[in-house]
Amino acid sequence: MDWKPEIIAAAERIAGHIRRTPVLSLDLSGLAYPVAMKLEQMQHTGSFKARGAFNSLLSAQVPAGGVVAASGGNHGAAVGYAAARLGIPAHIFVPELAGAEKIGLIRRTGADLTVVPGVYADALAAALDYESRTGAMQVHAYDGLATVAGQGTCLAEWEHQGLEADTILIAVGGGGLIGGAMAWLQSRRKVVGVEPETACTLHAALAAGAPVDVEVSSIAANALGAKRIGSICFDLARAQGIAALRVTDNAIAAAQQVLWKEARQLVEPAGATALAALLSGVYTPAPGERVAVLICGANPSKDPLA
Repeated sequence: MDWKPEIIAAAERIAGHIRRTPVLSLDLSGLAYPVAMKLEQMQHTGSFKARGAFNSLLSAQVPAGGVVAASGGNHGAAVGYAAARLGIPAHIFVPELAGAEKIGLIRRTGADLTVVPGVYADALAAALDYESRTGAMQVHAYDGLATVAGQGTCLAEWEHQGLEADTILIAVGGGGLIGGAMAWLQSRRKVVGVEPETACTLHAALAAGAPVDVEVSSIAANALGAKRIGSICFDLARAQGIAALRVTDNAIAAAQQVLWKEARQLVEPAGATALAALLSGVYTPAPGERVAVLICGANPSKDPLA
C-alpha cells in the first residue's frame, strides 16, 4: 500500500481539528547527548489519538447509529471528543482497568459510556457486539486504515517542524502510532518500538512470526494494554525490520520522574515508555547517532492536582 498520499490527505482533512504539537531538544541527566522530543501529550484529550479519531470520522460516511469504539482510555476520549465536535453520536466501551481519571475524561466528552470488567480485549468484544446489534461504525483504536493514516500525520508534522533525528523511539501498545510512523517514514529513518516487559505485543509477534496473544499487565497497561499487535503494524514492522525493545515498569516510572523533575512535563506511564529505553540503557545510540522520542500521553491514573 502506498501510504504517503493517504497520510497527506489525512493531514489536510484533520488540519482544522487538531493541535500542531510542540517539539524541543532536552539534555537529561544520565545521557551524554541531547534528545529531540515531540510533545504529543499536548494534543486534544491528552494523546495523539485525536489524529486517528478525526481522520476516521471525517473520511467515512457515518451511519445514523453513529460510531462505537473500544478503548483502554485515550482512544475513547479522542473518539468521544471528535464525535462531539462533529455532531456524531458515539458509544465508548472501556475496561475497568482504564481507571477513574480516563473514564471521567471520556464521560466529559458527552459520549455514551459503558465500563466493562476486565481488560481492553473485553471492551473490544463488547464494542464488536454493539456494532453488530446497532449498525454503528467501529472506530478501531489501532488496526484501522484511517486510524493508522491519522496517526501517521504526527510524524509528517514532526518532519515539517525540522526533525533531524536518525532514530525515533516510540511506545507500542496495539501499534497504531508506530504503525503510522512506519507508514510515513518508509525506512527513511530508523524506528524503534518500546514496550513494557509485561505487555509486549510487537516483540512477541516478531518472535513468533505472526501476531499472537500475550498476557497483559504493567503500570502502562491502561494505554499499552492491547492483547495482540495490530496486523497493519505487524506487517509494516516485519517488512521494515523494526526492533521491539522491552523495558521494566521501574524504568517507565523513573522516566516519568525525569520528565517531570527536569522538563516539567507531566505524562502517564505510556507517555514515558519510549524515553525509558534511553534512560535505562536498553537502547544505546551509536556515537553521533541523533535520537528522538515521541511523548504520547498525558493522562495518569490519578489527577495530580486533586
